[in-house]
Amino acid sequence: MEWFFGAITTLVGFFLSYFTFQRSRDKDLRERAKEEGIIENQLNSIGKGIKEIRIDLKATEKQMIRMNEQLIRLDESTKSAHKRIDKLEGMKRSD
Repeated sequence: MEWFFGAITTLVGFFLSYFTFQRSRDKDLRERAKEEGIIENQLNSIGKGIKEIRIDLKATEKQMIRMNEQLIRLDESTKSAHKRIDKLEGMKRSD
């Protein structure tokens, strides 16, 4: 009879250990899935931020190109004005 009680106790211990292991494993899986979800969400946010930065950078580059073109036109206009002023000064001196 003692062996029967020992066998039942061993079986109960085995089942309790198995169910505890399953529960712990499921809990670990849920925690890991939650952490992976958080990381994936953060990566998506970073990706969106990078896209926004690229869009802003392209807009800034276009603006710099326009400003450079305006500066070139102003420089040419200034040179032309200086030439005209020099001609007027030369005419005034010869009078």
